[in-house]
This record gives sequence, structure tokens and C-alpha cells, in this order.
Amino acid sequence: MRVSIDENTAYISGTLAGVPELDHQLYGEDFYRASLLVPRLSGTIDCIPVTIPGRLLLSMPQEGDRIAVSGQLRSYNRHGEHGNRLCVTLFARCIQPMYNEAAPENYLTLTGYLCKPAVFRTTPFMREIGDILIACNRSFNKSDYLPCIAWGRNARMVSEMPVGSRLRIEGRIQSRRYQKMLPDGTAQDRTAHEVSCSSIELI
Repeated sequence: MRVSIDENTAYISGTLAGVPELDHQLYGEDFYRASLLVPRLSGTIDCIPVTIPGRLLLSMPQEGDRIAVSGQLRSYNRHGEHGNRLCVTLFARCIQPMYNEAAPENYLTLTGYLCKPAVFRTTPFMREIGDILIACNRSFNKSDYLPCIAWGRNARMVSEMPVGSRLRIEGRIQSRRYQKMLPDGTAQDRTAHEVSCSSIELI
């Protein structure tokens, strides 16, 4: 199953890292959070956060279950003692159990606007990377601000684009561990979630 392409669609399949836990309630409906483990071809495993409306959980899935989730990639600000932090989650619109041995999938398309100039950099191994932030509109006059990473030719291309450029992106959702230095001088282990772009098209 693969979702139809529009402004913001994602489809991932993998293994649940744990039983979904109640996260919050909104307009009388429960919303659960879970993490889906999705291996890459390299063997690295991405841990993707998923938000699940309670109405989709006809029965509670368990740790180790293999499921497929389609929906939208969304963002929100989490307020903590060290300030606000942009968090990214896959908001589920459909969940299906996976009973066969099909390979895990991780596929996403976005259409949105470049929010600020791309940050172009080169790794010590001379790999070119472009960090970009894309705003995707959704219903009720809301927008999601989604961090993306472009590579090579795509990185060079986005580094020359003006703010406000409308882009169509294909890629996958990935997780990345890093250390954040706090004001008191200590380091905190964190996980970032972002879109790794396989193709970028200027609209």
C-alpha cells in the first residue's frame, strides 16, 4: 500500500518499539504515541515517532508487532526547562498489521516552502550537505515546519534558492542521535528526526 501524492504524505512500515502510550486528549479523543523501528539498507535502524488517534486502535498493538502506517509528517513545539524544541512526528491516518515478510518501507513526499536560507556545509569526508526547513500547509490554516537534509547536487541547488521557493521533495524519514550542549555546560543526548531528500524539484 502506498498513499497518493499530495502536499504531505508518508508511508512507513516496521516494528513497534513498545506498546503505544497515551500522550494527550483533544476534543474528547485520545491520542497515543509510539515508535516504529525501520531498518535502512545500510543496517542502521531509524526510530520514527508516530502519533496515533485512538479511533484507529481497534485493538492495542504490542511491542514487536509489525505494522504499516500512512499519514502526514507534522511538527510541534515542545516546551521544556531548557526552552522550546521543534519535534517531528508521523501523524497516522491509517494503520494496518503486516502478516507477511515484506521488507520495511519508508517513503515520503512533501510540497512546501523554503522558510530560511539553506545551510550548506561539507563533511570531513568532503560530502556536501544542505540543511533546509520546509513549511507545509495543512487544514485549518496550520503549517508544519519540517527539517530536511539534501545531499550532493541537491544540496548545492537548494543553497542557491531564495527563501519562499516552493519545492516538491521525495525522501524518507530518518532519526539521528546527537549531543546538545546545555547552558550549564553539560551535554544531553538527543534524537533529531528529519527528512532525508532523495529528490528535490523547484515548482
